[in-house]
Amino acid sequence: MEVRQLKTELPRIIAVGPNMIEQIVPIIQDLETSVPVTIVHDNITWGIAGKKIHELLEDATFEPHNIEVTGPFLAEAERVAHVAEETGSKFIIGVGGGSVIDTAKYGGIISKIPFISVPTAASHDGIASMRASLIVEGKKKSFEARPPIAVIADLTVISKAPFRFLAAGSGDTIANKTAVLDWELAHRVKGERIGEYPKVLSEMTAEMIIRDANLIARGDIVAAKIVTKALITSSMAMCIAGSSRPASGSEHLFSHALDMILDKPALHGEQCGIGTIIMMYLHGGNWEQIRDTLKTIGAPVTAKEADIPEEAIIEALLMAHTIRPERYTILGSNGLTYSAAVNAAETTGVIS
Repeated sequence: MEVRQLKTELPRIIAVGPNMIEQIVPIIQDLETSVPVTIVHDNITWGIAGKKIHELLEDATFEPHNIEVTGPFLAEAERVAHVAEETGSKFIIGVGGGSVIDTAKYGGIISKIPFISVPTAASHDGIASMRASLIVEGKKKSFEARPPIAVIADLTVISKAPFRFLAAGSGDTIANKTAVLDWELAHRVKGERIGEYPKVLSEMTAEMIIRDANLIARGDIVAAKIVTKALITSSMAMCIAGSSRPASGSEHLFSHALDMILDKPALHGEQCGIGTIIMMYLHGGNWEQIRDTLKTIGAPVTAKEADIPEEAIIEALLMAHTIRPERYTILGSNGLTYSAAVNAAETTGVIS
């Protein structure tokens, strides 16, 4: 009998709660990590949480060094790695949204220094995943990384972020519905190996968003808790699977295509939410449930609401299958025809 071995890496500490940043010193001490440290932030997240973290660590003699990044660029991740190595840092703390987190995360990969994730918004599941999306030569590319050694999610901070980010996080999580359907399809058609546990875990997180849509729409600290925990759980599903399959399918390919087409894309989770509506229609599933859940939450469900030109929706549907050709989805190997793309977008109301 064949024995399969799968190396799974998960965060050692996941701390979610109000005012959790205040606990950063004992949390880091629990990791048995020594000084100094590098704090990665941008010009906005420094004021939101970065400065406070610096002060707390400085008071505890952790010798914090700060680096402000300008965006999710590979060159910035390389700069983070250089600073962390030069200062002899024992770990890297990413304080911010998806761009900062991914930059710090990959900086940790380059430098081989452990990474701690401190999200300031619950906008996508990269806060605890083993992937990093960075811009290389003007194009967004997904890199294999390692999950953070710890996640410190301060719900007081996250609940104060613009509600749009929370709605986008809901869209990124509900996308698990079609990601799993694509994974099952690839298993049946291509014989791709599928993991039951990460599949069930992924489905559960999407169901959390559907079940608690009315609570999320309130945008309070309870909503922040629901979405943050769902995103972290989604990340865990990917870590256990050893790939992004449980949370990234045709709807993510659609979003990545929009990123390439548009000068100013919508938020990743907003695009994935719209993509999930369309892909669920193509799967013959309950796309109305996806649409209605996102509507209830307050996330965009049409091109107009997301400020995306309707022609870009069609173009993205037509090119999505080319983004990761090795990943089989409902889009197939040859993609959609023009008439099929228009029909799917019109039937679901994404375009008029």
